[in-house]
Amino acid sequence: MKDDMNTPNRWSYRRAYAERNYPPGTRVRLVSMPDDPDPVPEGTCGTVLAVDGAGQLLMQWDNGRNLSLVPGTDNFEVLERPRHRDTPARRAHNKGEAR
Repeated sequence: MKDDMNTPNRWSYRRAYAERNYPPGTRVRLVSMPDDPDPVPEGTCGTVLAVDGAGQLLMQWDNGRNLSLVPGTDNFEVLERPRHRDTPARRAHNKGEAR
């Protein structure tokens, strides 16, 4: 039963890892999808739309499909990651000043 107690932490870790490494807008190329009975064809490129609660990458494939990628199970390569938006510099706050 030890796995049952660690399951929420495992899913939280997977989700956090995927959100950190594959933000929306990341472009990938599929190498293989071994566990899917109707996989996206190898070599197909696509864009990450979001990460779900289990850490799967919700995809929009260039061939029109929407099948998710499972990091650690499916094999793919990152082609391009989105640039970070320019954020305004933080302004120093004086003690007692409302933030």
